[in-house]
Amino acid sequence: MSEQKSLLRRAFDLLWGAVVLLYRLTVIAVVVLVLGLLWLAFSGGPPVVVEDNVALVLAPSGILVEQVDVDPGQEIVESFSGEMPSQSSLHDLIEALEVARDDERIRFAVLKLDGLWGAGLAQLDELRAAMTAFQAAGKQIVAWGPWYDQAHYYAAAQADEISLDPYGMVYVEGFSTYNNYFAEAIEKIGIQMNVFRVGAFKSAVEPFTRNDMSAEAREANREWLGDLWGAYRDVVSSGRGLPPEAADRYVGGMRAGFEELGGDAAAYARDQGLVTRIETLTEFRARMAETVGVDEDHGSFRQIHYLDYLSAVRRAPEPPSAGGASKVALVVVQGEIVDGPGQVGQAGGDTIFELLEDARRDEEVAAVVLRIDSPGGSVWAAEQIRRAVGNLRAAGKPVVASMSSVAASGGYWVAMDADEIWAHETTITGSIGVFGLVPTFDRTLDKLGIHTDGVGTTPLAGAFRLDRPLGADARAIIQSGVEKVYRDFIEGVAGARELNVDAVDAIAQGRVWSGADAKQLGLIDQFGSLRNAADAAAGLAGLAADAYALDERRPPRSFTARVLSQFSGSFGAALPQGWLGWIERLRTRVDAQYLLTAFNDPRGLYAHCFCTPGVSGQAAR
Repeated sequence: MSEQKSLLRRAFDLLWGAVVLLYRLTVIAVVVLVLGLLWLAFSGGPPVVVEDNVALVLAPSGILVEQVDVDPGQEIVESFSGEMPSQSSLHDLIEALEVARDDERIRFAVLKLDGLWGAGLAQLDELRAAMTAFQAAGKQIVAWGPWYDQAHYYAAAQADEISLDPYGMVYVEGFSTYNNYFAEAIEKIGIQMNVFRVGAFKSAVEPFTRNDMSAEAREANREWLGDLWGAYRDVVSSGRGLPPEAADRYVGGMRAGFEELGGDAAAYARDQGLVTRIETLTEFRARMAETVGVDEDHGSFRQIHYLDYLSAVRRAPEPPSAGGASKVALVVVQGEIVDGPGQVGQAGGDTIFELLEDARRDEEVAAVVLRIDSPGGSVWAAEQIRRAVGNLRAAGKPVVASMSSVAASGGYWVAMDADEIWAHETTITGSIGVFGLVPTFDRTLDKLGIHTDGVGTTPLAGAFRLDRPLGADARAIIQSGVEKVYRDFIEGVAGARELNVDAVDAIAQGRVWSGADAKQLGLIDQFGSLRNAADAAAGLAGLAADAYALDERRPPRSFTARVLSQFSGSFGAALPQGWLGWIERLRTRVDAQYLLTAFNDPRGLYAHCFCTPGVSGQAAR
């Protein structure tokens, strides 16, 4: 019996040893696999080969941004679910066109924009300029879309051919700015919205104090919207070889045209000359294949996506540095300007300040381009960025501001001390004004039977509590602070732009201007792209246009965030599907926190412009 037990024990020990060995081998295999995947992720993944005679496909998705800035958790969700990226870099699109222009392997380019949203006209102006240079090299650009909203068509109009699906539509309607106004609702729930501002046109606070748009805001908005629409009409006319009134005629005749054609939106766009032909995606692919052939793996024409193309061409080794100051640093101010480090999608004053300070200390950096796509925000945070610009110039490093779609209010504040300011005719800028907004809830609490009472050691003790009405002293203190910041703003602009203070005050007052008007008023220096601004910065530093590297500086991320971002971007599907719900809930909480932190100036003072026009017909999808 004991011998039998001994045999059983030996058999059990042998089996257990095999299990332990298998477990250890599995752990080692998993560790090796993870390390290998991380190495591939950080090295850019498997190499991409650019074949001969292919089409470059420009198919961005999500919001068109100056610098991709996505929460790692969101990247994981997008990767797992098969969603397209929620952000696309404008400069990736431009770089792909610039490189492919002289690449004999690229036969032509295909523009497909239906996955893109949130693009500004000034951004699309830069894309159109890159498209024009690509065409000047003798290569065609062909656009296809299931539909074109207003922003899509602004870029597509530059294409040599524009194809539209038979069930598609070119949704061009003109520009507008409409707001909800809450004064009556605020009154009903008992909130007292205490507003402090300077400037007849600083209309950012109007939704809280009125039930309609003021006459001053209506006048200013009509003017800058008219400038943008004029630029849009010019693009449609020149791009399609149509009369100057073509866009107005298309919008004005839409009802009659639809009725005449039995609601056929695609036929109306074709008859008006806005599209070249009507065809399905299958028909379009077959037609493109007549030029570059068929890719049997996926049954479409032979092609390479622009991000894959960039991955391939960027693998080429960079030439060794010649030493000395040979770089132009690129620092991006994107989104609301907030106090502190800021979250994803925000321009944190502390973060941008440190990026600029790093560029000042970097001996290889000769100059800096400050790229701005921001409506402003916290006065304190904007002032930190402006001071960093001053520190760079004091160190002998020129700074050139490059304005994208919006560089208004606080977005102009950070630019005003630059050596030069570059923009586009369609850039929304100006809005030089300041406001403070302090809601008090004492009347709301009264309605609920809640009352506030107490004592303080001085007349101001407790004077700024939100559950008490603001007294005359508190109001005067806040208003004085607002007026002081506005005075600093216009005096700063006057000194930096070499203008008279009274003249700046006359064009300030919180009024929004188009880039076209801003140049005439002396608020900007030149029209041009980011590359033009970088060349100008290099020139100011004594560097030739072809003798510098543009060095993009990004907000730092933690090691964990970078690992998650890289890992999810290439191999996210390896994680358990059960994690997706948790990650999505986390992302939702982050988004809510973002809204709560967008207005966090320590003194409650803001140079912010709510001035993004309605430019697309997304609802038409």
